[in-house]
Amino acid sequence: MLLLAASSAASLMAGSAYAQSGSEVEELVVTGTRTEGRSRLETLAPVDVISTQALQQRGTTELATALATSVPSITFPRPSNTDGTDAIRPATLRGQGPDQTLVLVNGTRRHATALVNTNGSVGRGSAAVDLNAIPSTAIDRIEVLRDGASAQYGSDAIAGVINMRLREAASGGGLSVTYGSYVTSFDGYYGGGHDITDGATTTVSGWQGLPLLGDGFLTLSAEYRSREHTNRSDIDKRVTPNRITSRFGDADVDDVAFYANAGKPLGENWDLYGWYGYQHRDASSSATFRLPTDAQQNIPSVYPNGYLPYLTTDTEDTSAGVGLRGEIAGFKADVNLVYGKNDIDFGVQNTINPSYGASSPTSFQAGGLTYDQLVFGADFSREFDIGLAGPLNVAFGLEARKETYKINQGEVASYARGPISGVSFGSRGFTGFTPSNEVDVDRDAVGVYVDLEGKVTERLTLSAAVRYEDYSDFGDTTTGKLAARYEVTPDFAIRGAISSGFRAPALQQQYFTSTSILYIDNVPFETGTYPATSPVARALGAEPLKAETSNNYALGFVFHRGAFELTVDGYKIDVKDRIVLSETLTGSPTAAPGTNARTIYDLLAPYGATAARFFINGVDTETVGVDVVARYRIVDDQAGTFDLTAAGNYNDVEVTKTPITKTSILPTPTSLFARQATMRFEDGTPKHKLTLQGDWNREAWGATVRTTFYGDVLSPGTAADGSSDNRTGARGLVDLEARYTFPIGLTASVGADNVFDVYPRQIIPSQNTTSAAPFSSFSPFGFNGRFVYGRLAMKW
Repeated sequence: MLLLAASSAASLMAGSAYAQSGSEVEELVVTGTRTEGRSRLETLAPVDVISTQALQQRGTTELATALATSVPSITFPRPSNTDGTDAIRPATLRGQGPDQTLVLVNGTRRHATALVNTNGSVGRGSAAVDLNAIPSTAIDRIEVLRDGASAQYGSDAIAGVINMRLREAASGGGLSVTYGSYVTSFDGYYGGGHDITDGATTTVSGWQGLPLLGDGFLTLSAEYRSREHTNRSDIDKRVTPNRITSRFGDADVDDVAFYANAGKPLGENWDLYGWYGYQHRDASSSATFRLPTDAQQNIPSVYPNGYLPYLTTDTEDTSAGVGLRGEIAGFKADVNLVYGKNDIDFGVQNTINPSYGASSPTSFQAGGLTYDQLVFGADFSREFDIGLAGPLNVAFGLEARKETYKINQGEVASYARGPISGVSFGSRGFTGFTPSNEVDVDRDAVGVYVDLEGKVTERLTLSAAVRYEDYSDFGDTTTGKLAARYEVTPDFAIRGAISSGFRAPALQQQYFTSTSILYIDNVPFETGTYPATSPVARALGAEPLKAETSNNYALGFVFHRGAFELTVDGYKIDVKDRIVLSETLTGSPTAAPGTNARTIYDLLAPYGATAARFFINGVDTETVGVDVVARYRIVDDQAGTFDLTAAGNYNDVEVTKTPITKTSILPTPTSLFARQATMRFEDGTPKHKLTLQGDWNREAWGATVRTTFYGDVLSPGTAADGSSDNRTGARGLVDLEARYTFPIGLTASVGADNVFDVYPRQIIPSQNTTSAAPFSSFSPFGFNGRFVYGRLAMKW
């Protein structure tokens, strides 16, 4: 791909005609550089710029979904039956972990979600930022830095940076109403499917710019979205009469969000700015169906036909920031304080605690998670003339951060054993957090950095950054970055970078605890997920978590002439000591002495446990890939304006090292990160992704055509020989939208995402014996089929 793109650029440099082409559009960026006035084609590392208009010209109103279809290196799968991950779904950049991409709002660090992804989905073991907590109507543009940037921005920026710039307006406004649903058809192996209409989604969003105290601005944005669930489960042959008993698809979601962004000049040299954002989200997803004949989990007098438990997540997400921007002693200064909080309460409905018998409640409060973050930042920069071809920009600053993480227990009946023995206990579908799971921890971190960038010669620009950070819980780390850009000709430039990076262990990974109780000879024993520093985990050889480290290498080029531009960027990302969730180590009192199972039981019994998993360091990965983006703009007086984009990503992840148990702990060493987990890393996201998009506008008319090709994705099974693996298959999806703007400023749009109703490959019956999950949750585009929609939008 690199050679092909380079030869194409060379041929264009030799001479090409651009009949009726438009002029180049300069887009200034602030991500990845602290030098003002850099366009996205002049940066030393690749930066994508996505406008709010581009995000909204499609059926989906989810920010993360729209972003994934705009940037090929971003993947946003739609898992189902994965507890809270159904409602708070993680995105990945360049195949790295969801928590290895730093997310900024207005250039400041955004808080992560309180949720830890502990089930078998992409991003298992991570606690990432919830991109869908910010309504797209509040955003002016998104800048995606596709390069390691820990030395510039701190922890988490191993894969890159997503910087969301909020809308700034003192006047004008807009209102949009979108309604759509899935209109689809598929034939399940067991007879389910056929013609389906579900997932009806209504989104109402708007914004208004207002003057603030004369020369300031206040921009208010709000969004309401209601989405009904989808279901792609097949007919259940285990029940009579045969019928669909499960629910596999998107969750029911209702959310409302509000954002306010403001700025006010204070004299000639200083500006006061700030923002506040809030979202409340109610979601309901399903667990697996419990058969009426399941004596362990069902009380027939309560559920004579069996039951399907529903997990509810009540999420509140809050963020607020305030800052001063101005000049001190010739230095541009930006001092800010930002707070963010994510709070999740879990509930279980349409369920039962079988150990309470027929008197059991059928709904439970199962506890909750809370994460919050307070960040103080101070950044300074100034240009110095030291005799180079251009000024040297010197930037430095600090960031101080306070983080808190809490787990609250559920109601007693959600986890306790009732008076009936010999049956399952705790709320089925999701067992509540127990009193021993409760956590209330915090930590501090302080980082300082220096960032230099300057034009050494007329053609060569260099930059260097170094950062030192110190954490109160695990220690300190230093990272650095060198980058260069050389203009071979005014149209053609080569750029590259080498950097080291890190990601601090999240508080969620260090302290998340979720256990349930089982009884052996009427003696209670715990089993579940434990902190690495707990006595249970230490007994099995766990050690305190340390930071992940990385080395990033990038080399590419930029070509642009007139309205055509081409960027090609190859990269290599080596990550050491990745933090992962271990395999579960299970003990047995009846196993033979000297076996692993008996040894584990003997080790854990003094602590009242019999099985455990925990977070560990020790996985090394190597990623090699390339991003190619080509754009061309044509302006024709008769035909209108055409914006054409072709963007592709090739990304190959290889796990080069996995941890095993210590020989001093277990007699037979066993993997702590086995085949299934390894394959999720290597093949859980597509190796190839290509997007071809054309936008056309002529007077009041407009249209968008988008085709996205996804490479094959593996959903690894439990069988060691791979016989239970499933693949989604390579697929291509086409999206269409047509628009017309009436003279009053009202724009009517109709369209369809996945217009040809493409599905991933179905899971074969031998791997889907319950018929509950016909498709893999690893599918990079989901498994809901065609989405048809209409939208009315008004601007003033």
